[in-house]
Amino acid sequence: MIPLGDVSRRPIHFPIVTLLIVVANACVFLLELAGGDAFIQQWSLVPADFVAGRHPITALTAMFLHGNWVHILGNMVFLWAFGPEIEDAMNPGRYLAFYLAGGVAAMLAQVAVSPGSTVPTLGASGAIAAVMGAFLITYPRDRIRTVLFIGFFVTVTFVPAFLLIGLWFLTQLVSVGAVTNMSTGGVAYMAHVGGVVFGAITARFFEDPRRLAEEGL
Repeated sequence: MIPLGDVSRRPIHFPIVTLLIVVANACVFLLELAGGDAFIQQWSLVPADFVAGRHPITALTAMFLHGNWVHILGNMVFLWAFGPEIEDAMNPGRYLAFYLAGGVAAMLAQVAVSPGSTVPTLGASGAIAAVMGAFLITYPRDRIRTVLFIGFFVTVTFVPAFLLIGLWFLTQLVSVGAVTNMSTGGVAYMAHVGGVVFGAITARFFEDPRRLAEEGL
């Protein structure tokens, strides 16, 4: 399933932070292409190094790295499908803080389950998973335009957010401990699980108080 966007609502404000995050990821990916493996090794998170107190900044920088074109394009499609509505619910400043905190929490979740791993962990998936977790809490009944693959059959349909995100979360939960190998490292499924859990738990704390007051939440 590939989510394309929320058809139940449109953001009131232009999602400037979501757009800037996409641009930032694209720019860093171009730096990766220019810098090669040395650049990725320097800025990706290696759990064993992190636990040893080396390169703690990689808990933040690794969320802007990607293994290849498919990796970054897939992540940015998911971010654009769910990010604008959550940015609107939180306001740009709170949303940026939430996104970065979610990405760090996701990285730490992976470190917690594989502290001795020397496989680089990288990608925006954990931060985006946090956004999806927030969406699950904030707009669970919204319909998401989704590309659905059933064998060789491909169709576009509308799937409730709670069902789409719930099924995605279950697939990540089942795959905990497995790593999707990239040519330059991997992305751990536990980071996805940690991101969703962080987003679901903290979403209300990051929402704009004015919006919560208006809706009586």
